Amino acid sequence: MHISGIQQIGIGVANVQAAWKWYRQHFQMDIPIFEEAAEAALMTPYTGGKVHSRHAVLALNSQGGGGMEIWQYTSRKAREAAFEQQLGDLGIQIAKIKSRNVAATYHELLAKKAHLLGGISKNPAGQAHFYVSDPYGNIFEVVEGTSWFKKDKQTLGGVYGAVIGVSDIDKSLEVYSDILGYDEIVYDKWGTFDDFAVLNSGTASFRRVLLRHKQARKGSFSRLLGRSELELLQVTSRQPKKIFQDRYWGDLGFIHLCFDIYGMGELRSICASKGFPFTVDSSSQMNTFDMGEAAGNFAYIEDPDGTLIEFVETHKIPILKKWNWYLDLRKRNPQKPLPNWMLKTLSWNRVRD
Repeated sequence: MHISGIQQIGIGVANVQAAWKWYRQHFQMDIPIFEEAAEAALMTPYTGGKVHSRHAVLALNSQGGGGMEIWQYTSRKAREAAFEQQLGDLGIQIAKIKSRNVAATYHELLAKKAHLLGGISKNPAGQAHFYVSDPYGNIFEVVEGTSWFKKDKQTLGGVYGAVIGVSDIDKSLEVYSDILGYDEIVYDKWGTFDDFAVLNSGTASFRRVLLRHKQARKGSFSRLLGRSELELLQVTSRQPKKIFQDRYWGDLGFIHLCFDIYGMGELRSICASKGFPFTVDSSSQMNTFDMGEAAGNFAYIEDPDGTLIEFVETHKIPILKKWNWYLDLRKRNPQKPLPNWMLKTLSWNRVRD
């Protein structure tokens, strides 16, 4: 079993086409891997026991990094939280996006009239970063990236990780370090932090731990997805709330963090042995799950606070849709990265505004 990297972060929105256009124009997430309207039949544990319909797009950035699964209910109206989210609440709070030049990216987004939250600041490791909000209130942190699939004129790459609110960091490490392999602690700090001051309730007291993985990831998409990092955030001066309390998966906000993996059977055993069994498992019902233009198997676990972590074992992806060229990954060595030239052909499907 191995993890190839962060495949995508799920974002629940009210209008998938409008949201994707914004992410294309501001974050260059313009390469569609799939776009599909279907029922989310296997997700009933998180949709009130009822099958609901949705329209979803998985989009990537040509320079690499994780993608965005932009997700809209079509059978019901997506709900927002009944309370104003505060920093340290439980769940995925912020998506990290990588940049080759943080200052240049800041000015690019400023010129595009994006909603920047303050200026450039430094995290406890002394690294420059800044925060930006999309039109729907989702917050993104732009950080300096350490690995790149290729370099274009743009400075932004794809998803680089997330900031996740937890109630007990030490307990949460059983998932994020022991299962997901984030085995390097960049910093472990307690107190108040100047760089949080621009965020709602950012002047509270926190414990924050930044995690990375010491070894490079393996697998077909490891070069494309690249390295990543997670920051665990525990508020110590108030009682946090669950961001998705009394709401469904797919409602507004960051709905899951997804990892591309190989070896679903072995991973199932590992997660169960550590006390985090699969709560959804497509492979228990079918050999492969068809996502229209892509196929594979997927599963979910919950971290100790109920935050959803998805695993996808990819079987088929489109290389060049207009020529009906698809790649079956089950016929190749799962340890070996796909050649760069083949992955670069994904850009031929780019959507341009």
